[in-house]
Amino acid sequence: MATMMSASTSITQPRPGSARTIPGGYGWPVVGPILDRLDYFWFQGPETFFRKRIEKNKSTVFRTNVPPTFPLFARVNPNVIAVLDVKSFSHLFDMDVVEKADTLVGDFMPSVSFTGGMRVCAYLDTSEPKHSKIKGFAMDILKRSSATWFPTVLSELDSMWSTIDTEFSSSTSASYFVPLQQCIFSFLSQCLVGANPAASPNIANHGYAMLDLWLGLMLLPTVKIGFLQPLEEIFLHSFAYPSFLVSGGYNKLLKFVEEEGKEVVERGVREFGLTRDEAVHNVLFVLGFNAYGGFSIFFPSLLGILGSDVIVQEKLREEARAKGGSTLSFNSVKDMELVQSFVYETLRLNPPVPTQYGRARKDFLLSSHDSVFEIKKGELLCGYQPLVMRDPMVFDEPEKFVFDRFTKEKGSELLRYLYWSNGPQTGSPSESNKQCPAKDYVAVTATLFVAHLLRRYDSIACNSSGSITALVKAK
Repeated sequence: MATMMSASTSITQPRPGSARTIPGGYGWPVVGPILDRLDYFWFQGPETFFRKRIEKNKSTVFRTNVPPTFPLFARVNPNVIAVLDVKSFSHLFDMDVVEKADTLVGDFMPSVSFTGGMRVCAYLDTSEPKHSKIKGFAMDILKRSSATWFPTVLSELDSMWSTIDTEFSSSTSASYFVPLQQCIFSFLSQCLVGANPAASPNIANHGYAMLDLWLGLMLLPTVKIGFLQPLEEIFLHSFAYPSFLVSGGYNKLLKFVEEEGKEVVERGVREFGLTRDEAVHNVLFVLGFNAYGGFSIFFPSLLGILGSDVIVQEKLREEARAKGGSTLSFNSVKDMELVQSFVYETLRLNPPVPTQYGRARKDFLLSSHDSVFEIKKGELLCGYQPLVMRDPMVFDEPEKFVFDRFTKEKGSELLRYLYWSNGPQTGSPSESNKQCPAKDYVAVTATLFVAHLLRRYDSIACNSSGSITALVKAK
């Protein structure tokens, strides 16, 4: 049985004399990081990598190495302190004790040539003056998009499912990846940038693929691809690829944002004191990395889980049709407790960004459920969220997908431990923290996505390769 933590005491500082030595280690120079890298990417995979080290060290807090490492990452320090239970993990979001400068994907930072030669907001610490300006700009973009968000999403979803219907009518299956990514790219471009991709045929047809390539090449040294080993280690994880390989697509997207989204860019300059370059590159990063990248990972997870469980479909469909009214709206979707819970449970087990990092801003004492550890200034903390969100001290049956977990009073209390957004679901994004400004937009858009699907179709089945294998329209 899970023991609920107290939100008010999750980061309470214990007595200095009670600190325990952090178990684990980094191994021999060069050799230790290489062996850990091979385990992480090849022999074990990220989840097993962390699970085995929890078992070995008998602790959810321990020292280890994470990729990227030798040979061509000489300036990257792979040494981290893993924090893998909810209580220790929560320190990553306490801006008093950790800083986030250049730690988006660990000690490794992709070349700024991928982002126009500048450190965009995701790489800035909250103490840097530019952070509050750019974060405020991003929050303003979202606020201004609220009136058009729902109708735009619904329109693009109708178009996407019509495309899939057409393909499915002449085949026994239909892949949803490309139509889904085109849908995501289109509605985000309209809502965030104020730019309709239809104005540029090349962007409309290929913009999503340009973002895929840009994201993939930028993050390649840190991501397990599942390619044939040892070729993946030799060619994909041993060095960083140069940005010029994707600069053509990036520059086309940049031009699209500058020309079609000029009102948004001008507002960043006029109202938030940004240079034009800062505004346009940050808008593109928010569109491509934060928004498109996140939704492109999250929506397939929703579809895959929903399409493999007819019982869950039936229960969610009943609610979506009973509470949706004649047309789905923000208010009707907010009343769908079961569908929202399904969305939160998917985020718990399949967070779009699995790994979180933060560097100690000062010496401090870090608490796990059963121990206290002394952290030194400058040490890098690493949390692997798919394991953290399976903490048995917080979640009953943590390994099981429980679609109604986040319903009723107990479910509402659990939201304080749901950290997919770089902060708790009950938290508030602000200029002084690193929480995703679109936290609430993501949850409600995902709820809309599921409700729309279940009102349009009586049943849907998906396989593990990303194809729809059965689709029955609503009668």
